[in-house]
Amino acid sequence: MRFVTAYIAGLIFGIGIVLSGMANPAKVLNFFDIAGTWDPSLAFVMGGALAVTMLGYQIVLRRDRPRYARIFHLPSAREIDPKLVGGAALFGIGWGIAGFCPGGVLPVIGLGRIEIFAFVAALVAGILLTKLAMRART
Repeated sequence: MRFVTAYIAGLIFGIGIVLSGMANPAKVLNFFDIAGTWDPSLAFVMGGALAVTMLGYQIVLRRDRPRYARIFHLPSAREIDPKLVGGAALFGIGWGIAGFCPGGVLPVIGLGRIEIFAFVAALVAGILLTKLAMRART
């Protein structure tokens, strides 16, 4: 049942990403182009996503435990540190350059377009390089 629930949640997420235009790099890049062909519609998509998430957390966290796990796995760090700021900056820069975010690219990977595969390859390379850098620091 856990697999079916995850599949349905992923399917709903993917459909929402595609219907909202978040899987279209041109639309995303227009959202970031404030001085040019700015398209503010994605701000409403993000605002709606935040509202649904906040409501979902309010409902789910009233439970004693998650449905498919023994405990809730919530972040414990509360401070804004250089790793958080750097990661957020890299995420935003990559999103602004490519027009894809990691969540938005997954529903369209089946289209087989080369730029999608290039983005995913760069994403995986960045994850691996970050893990190597973090291991080297410890």
